[in-house]
Amino acid sequence: MSKQERMLPVIASTSECCEPMVSEALSPQGAAELARAFKVLGDPVRLRVLSLIAARGGGEVCVCEITEAFDLTGPTISYHLRQLREAGLVDCERRGTWVYYWIVPAKLAGLSQFLDPSEVPAEVGG
Repeated sequence: MSKQERMLPVIASTSECCEPMVSEALSPQGAAELARAFKVLGDPVRLRVLSLIAARGGGEVCVCEITEAFDLTGPTISYHLRQLREAGLVDCERRGTWVYYWIVPAKLAGLSQFLDPSEVPAEVGG
């Protein structure tokens, strides 16, 4: 069989092959913000911390509970929480000696929307 015979035929189409996934490309600022958030989530400890907080279904988690869930020192957990906070994925409030963390739904919705733009109209990239 010759190379010519092994090639698949090209079928001409009168319409687009598929609909675009998003209505517009990310702006440089939007791309930088998303990249920062995804980079923060690229660490397994931070991903686990975020999932632990998210498992509360919108509720708060005390830093003491987060620290108990890991075989890491308090300062190491604090570092990872600070990274999540600076990326805007979680927020917190100090109450006495303890700090309580919760998910920032809008930030996670933006990440989710980027990964599955069929769920929400494209607003990322402003």
